[in-house]
Amino acid sequence: MKRNLFYMLAAFPLVILFYGCRDQYNEGLSLSFNDDWLFVREDSGAVNGILPDTLADRKWEKVNLPHTAMIESAVSGGSQWTGICWYKKYFRPDNKYKGHHLSLLFEGAMNDAIVYLNGTEICHNTGGYLPFFVDLTDDLIFGHENEIMVRLDNRDNKAIPPGRPYSELDFLYYSGIYRDVKLLVKDKLHITDAFEIDTLYGGGIMTGSRNINNNEAEIVTSSLILNSDKTIRLFSLTAELQDAAGTVIARAEKKGLDLMPGESERVDLEMRVLKPALWAPNHPFLYTLITEIKENETIVDMNATRIGIRDLKITAADGLILNGERRRLRGTNRHQEYPYLGYALSDNASYRDAYKIKEAGFNFVRCSHYPPSPAFLDACDELGIMVMDAIPGWKFIGDSKFRNASINDSKEMCRRDRNHPSVILWETSLNETVMPYNFITALKETACAEMPLAQCYTCSWVDSICDVFTPARQHAMPPEYWNMYKKEKPLLITEYGAKEYANQNSSGDMPSKGKVKPAINIPSRGAGEEAMLRQTFNFMKAHNHNLAGPAIGDANWIMFDYRRGCVNDIERSGIMDIFRLPKFAYWFYRSQAESSPVCFIASYNTPESGNIITVFSNADSVSLYRNNTLVGKQGPDFNEYTALLDHPPFTFRVNKYESGSLLAIAYKDGIEYARHSVTTASKPYAIRLSADMSNRPLTADGADAIFVYASVVDSTDNMAFSATDTIEFTIKGEGVIIGDNHVAAEAGIAPLLIRATSNPGRITVKAMANGLTQAEIMIESKKNN
Repeated sequence: MKRNLFYMLAAFPLVILFYGCRDQYNEGLSLSFNDDWLFVREDSGAVNGILPDTLADRKWEKVNLPHTAMIESAVSGGSQWTGICWYKKYFRPDNKYKGHHLSLLFEGAMNDAIVYLNGTEICHNTGGYLPFFVDLTDDLIFGHENEIMVRLDNRDNKAIPPGRPYSELDFLYYSGIYRDVKLLVKDKLHITDAFEIDTLYGGGIMTGSRNINNNEAEIVTSSLILNSDKTIRLFSLTAELQDAAGTVIARAEKKGLDLMPGESERVDLEMRVLKPALWAPNHPFLYTLITEIKENETIVDMNATRIGIRDLKITAADGLILNGERRRLRGTNRHQEYPYLGYALSDNASYRDAYKIKEAGFNFVRCSHYPPSPAFLDACDELGIMVMDAIPGWKFIGDSKFRNASINDSKEMCRRDRNHPSVILWETSLNETVMPYNFITALKETACAEMPLAQCYTCSWVDSICDVFTPARQHAMPPEYWNMYKKEKPLLITEYGAKEYANQNSSGDMPSKGKVKPAINIPSRGAGEEAMLRQTFNFMKAHNHNLAGPAIGDANWIMFDYRRGCVNDIERSGIMDIFRLPKFAYWFYRSQAESSPVCFIASYNTPESGNIITVFSNADSVSLYRNNTLVGKQGPDFNEYTALLDHPPFTFRVNKYESGSLLAIAYKDGIEYARHSVTTASKPYAIRLSADMSNRPLTADGADAIFVYASVVDSTDNMAFSATDTIEFTIKGEGVIIGDNHVAAEAGIAPLLIRATSNPGRITVKAMANGLTQAEIMIESKKNN
């Protein structure tokens, strides 16, 4: 009776009046809020006493987001800036936004954030790896400049995961508003954001697939609708599934819905898809789910969600079955940092990292040891990379406040990422941390409760609770944990080959320069080819195992070198360095995949190279030529270290070193498949410049950054791998240099990081060094469409 009375006395006349006055602005918007911020960093000892109204006399710096509070060292560890910093932005809302629901979504700000609007605190969020939502609707002043201010504190805090002091942490957590901020403009009746309402499942849209086969699949969607208006709203909800061409292939609708003022409700829809294109690493087909709220056939809100249809089963008996096919996870780990910028990567930079992971031959990545950016997961969806999503944590567990925060991280990670087809595993566990079983159980149950429509496979380095057992490596575990493992759970080794490397090459022989003690520090690219071959062999040895039974795959440690707090040097276990330049191990992994032809000579062909030459290839046989003379044609190595590899390396022995050229030609089924050559360089003569776009152009947004590489070559353009010249870089046009502009070449290459301004246009980078012919490269930055 009460609802009906409200219909008769209030709803009809108010709705007519309201919509008669409202600007024809609907369907909802998600707008970038990254531009035109002001920033100040407080380094004084009295930072705790500084309040927003005392900052007026500070010298503020103009910045765009994502942003780091401090440009950090590129290649040393042991420290990072910590303290309190402030961001502010002046915002005059457009009058057409009146009567709408306005909010901000911060995708990541490190680590303890307080948000003020016009001097009044309106939000306090703890935790730097997941989004938080700020409702502005009732507090914005139209017709005036509104001041939005954010106070960030990234100092050690044992109540906020990962909790461990950064000086004891095997990574760094950096600073700033380092991910995107979005302005959400919605009708008062709208589809909520995932972080807008903290009820079971949170807000937003959940999707799921069931009864999947090649002929059909059922799609289930659940949308939380909120009426923040002052009157009852009558509406219908429709969902349409579009393929890559924009063709609608399935549709569902629910009519006759209503919500009272302040009321929210989940609305479920189901649709049937015929002949679905299933998502898989070799076929990452994505659909777009368009969800619309309509009043009298007028769209008042719309949401576009990318989804993939896939069927996943993981068991100890059958392993990992994706769309009816058993898959082996061939994976790596990734920390999300860049040199100098820390975590402040643009969306394009995140994509470029994912692209490199795919190019290296991996079909799986573990996001160690925290949730990555949404842009990285979007890239994994597009490129076909399966993902382990992880809550923040490493070798630390705190008090009840910390544990509650970890449980909240498990909840919010799932709310943010549950629609990504790439995410197949949820690491609801603190990495390499001894935890009470009731705590691990709470983390797992929290995650699964948030995903009633999706397949939820949790994982932990503790075997007895989660769905998949994911030890880093056996020697890193407490014996009682490993001894409990009875092959009752699927097994995934997540960090093999992390620290030490062996003294033999792939053929079982000692390297050409004789016995060398295993190094404590993993080699840099400049450590020489012998050291990089040792690192590669350790990865190879660890990767050479049978994945029958409960094992579903493995992941090496790690894709890219990174900085850490617990020691003073950089962690160099990566198969690419921190500047995204490949080591020999990169080519070994790339040769293990079938995605593209690979042939790589792991030699600089110098007097130090010795008489054993290794070639990585995914071909059947390889011919090696020295100075146009055939050294030999042979198949891949076969021994205890290589027997279980998909594509063992090819090892050639030569009588003595000769300068000149090495040429490897790889054959598959008797036909040339790929080739690679290396020529001994004469005296360094010139510089050659190249830019790393990795399938994404440079965007003129004040945040996108790319690497430019200066290679030292001889007079006939051969790489001078021994060159260590210091290269001086200069830049003109719509770009700036980030970090050092005098860089010493390592293994013949000096890397530079540049960032585009907000203005599209040409960027000219020049490189020079004493005694070398200088080089210049022109790069074009463009606005997003």
